[in-house]
Amino acid sequence: MTQKASPSAAIHAQSSGTSRKQREHVVSPGTVDYESPLVQALSIASSQLGRPIRQDVLKAGLPQKAQDPTVSQCIRAAEQAGMHARLVRRDLGKISSLVLPCVALLQEGNAAVVTGIEDGRVKAIFPEVPEATQTLPLEEFEKQYTGYAIFCQLAYRADKRASDIKLLETKDWFWGTIKRFWPIYKHVVPASIMVNLLALASPIFIMNVYDRVVPNAALDTLWVLAFGVAVAYGFDFLLRILRGYFVDTAGKNADVLIASKLMQQLLAMRMDHRPESTGTLANNIREYESLREFFSSTTLLALIDLPFIALFIVVIAYIGGPMAIAPAVAVPIVLFVGVVIQQPFQRVVAQSYKENAQKNALIVEAVNSMETIKANMAEGQVQGRWEEAVGMSAVSSAKAKSLSNFSISFSQFAAHFASIGIIVWGVYRIAQGDLTLGGLIACNILVGRAMAPLGAIAAMLTRLQQSRMALKSLDMLMRVPNERSAEKETLAAGELEPSVGFDSLEFEYPGTQIQSLHDVSFHIQAGERVGIIGAMGSGKSTLAKLLMGFYEPQKGSIRLGGIDIRQLDPSELRRRVGYVPQDPRLMYGSVRDNIVLGMPALDDHSVLRAASLAGVLDFVHKHPAGFGIPVGEEGRYLSGGQRQSVALARALVLDPDLLVLDEPTSSMDNRTEAQIKARLQQILPDKTLILITHRRSMLALVDRLVVLDQGRVAADGPKEEILRALQQGALMRPPKTGRTQAD
Repeated sequence: MTQKASPSAAIHAQSSGTSRKQREHVVSPGTVDYESPLVQALSIASSQLGRPIRQDVLKAGLPQKAQDPTVSQCIRAAEQAGMHARLVRRDLGKISSLVLPCVALLQEGNAAVVTGIEDGRVKAIFPEVPEATQTLPLEEFEKQYTGYAIFCQLAYRADKRASDIKLLETKDWFWGTIKRFWPIYKHVVPASIMVNLLALASPIFIMNVYDRVVPNAALDTLWVLAFGVAVAYGFDFLLRILRGYFVDTAGKNADVLIASKLMQQLLAMRMDHRPESTGTLANNIREYESLREFFSSTTLLALIDLPFIALFIVVIAYIGGPMAIAPAVAVPIVLFVGVVIQQPFQRVVAQSYKENAQKNALIVEAVNSMETIKANMAEGQVQGRWEEAVGMSAVSSAKAKSLSNFSISFSQFAAHFASIGIIVWGVYRIAQGDLTLGGLIACNILVGRAMAPLGAIAAMLTRLQQSRMALKSLDMLMRVPNERSAEKETLAAGELEPSVGFDSLEFEYPGTQIQSLHDVSFHIQAGERVGIIGAMGSGKSTLAKLLMGFYEPQKGSIRLGGIDIRQLDPSELRRRVGYVPQDPRLMYGSVRDNIVLGMPALDDHSVLRAASLAGVLDFVHKHPAGFGIPVGEEGRYLSGGQRQSVALARALVLDPDLLVLDEPTSSMDNRTEAQIKARLQQILPDKTLILITHRRSMLALVDRLVVLDQGRVAADGPKEEILRALQQGALMRPPKTGRTQAD
């Protein structure tokens, strides 16, 4: 872990009464670099290539742990950010200048960006000093070089003239991943061919035993045939094991990638396009299980075995002549019935899918609202809704199972009749001298082998509609607008002053048809401390959510440091802002886990400093587990005030220059609030503060007030003047419009 400076001097300095002059010499956690050297090197390489990609953007969506990310994870992050990256093993002296810059992997997890190699010297940029290019002897650099390098280049992007042309709608997120593992799948085809050819060994062996060995008592021939068929069975066993291994390997890798894409899309979807029901959304994700089951090894192998039905029918015709008509008629009949049954099955599956989504939505809502249900004695009402949903789902599921059982049973019925037809017909041909007993037995075995894939195909066809519905629902999720659209160019802004401007904002929540903000305009200078007050539903919290980029306004703009926030990548925007929501939610884990959420590599000094400022130490020190106190899902093991303290510590842990605090102490007692307010007073002189509150005691932190009323700015000015005007009732209310959504 590379750090620019150690924050050990800042444990309690900012929360203890130090003077401003002393604070200038204290290292802020926001200036400490916690990033992996490899992530830093990839960011530097992107700058050298002409399209700077910030480290925050590279990390967005990357699986994070306390340890540094692996090389494969960093390559994945680079590809998501618009770069082609590939790990190669190459001697340093053999790297062509045409592929530079590249990222060289060094000992002990370090990395460097190599920009030139000539005359026995290496030009490199190290993450510790990204502003300077250093020149080192090749031999000295090779002592740290591991022999591996990451070659990267910017991905080509077509402009809108080409990107707007869509020749074919494809689910590339799914089929593209499946095709990616075609080199593995292609090994299954020759193995399947050999397995089906070896399946002929058994009927041929039995036919020869009955026709030649038994009548002539040819025991030597018997042992030769037995040895040959045993060898064939041995190869069949090995090929089946290898075939299953290849399919399972490809399926497992594809499963991981597709599931990762789904979760990444889920976490990156725009809030204004999020489904209304959390349970329904979770049900859509759960449907991936049925899709994965459809593309399991059993289904895939049944599809591969299907063409060999024709081979077995041809062999039956060679041995038994016209007896091949029986399986030749049975096979298309089974397939026809399976196809015809798909239309009613599709309707039943669609209905069952909706009812299962309703069930899932109801149970998630019930679990999350357990206290509310109990407090209002609504158990009976919820139970009634649940039984109604379960009853409807049971009916649809029963219909689906009936159709599925009919399809599978019919394939077995057809197989039995084909076998009876072969035996009856074969007896007549034996009586006429046109067929031997061994030939009849061989034909019967081949009929069973020919009809066997139809049972798997029938089962596959019944699951086809379920898989199609799952793929359709998942594709709808993948098409939801993303915060990081591939067509959207973002700006690497560098250093920005923490000033905020709201210009003619208009916004309404999706589906409400009620305007929450109307023509809101005001500006906050860097270092200003502004309070936003107003009645319930006046749009205060909405303003904070827009500033964080959770939603986009229908009209107007928000500027940070003079730059429209839509030009910034969401991760870069949120890194610059310390945000405490009105109703903070904690993640399952410990108190420390929640403070360092999003930055698991943070050191203990930064955690202690933030915990001290936010009042977390006041209750952590009293518990034997310390920062390891479990918080439960959504922080249910903590009180409301404790949850707010943890959320405040999380906002302060990186010491951002801009703080947006939405009712940060609404659940705290007066004593705790006063202590936190005093601590915040000491760090605010160097920061910009936007405080949303109904508590007048918290207004001591601000110098200016903005009053919102019904989504409009009713007043804006010095705190004392606004408070005096409010007491005297001198503020004019704006004309009434539609009601706004509650904060």
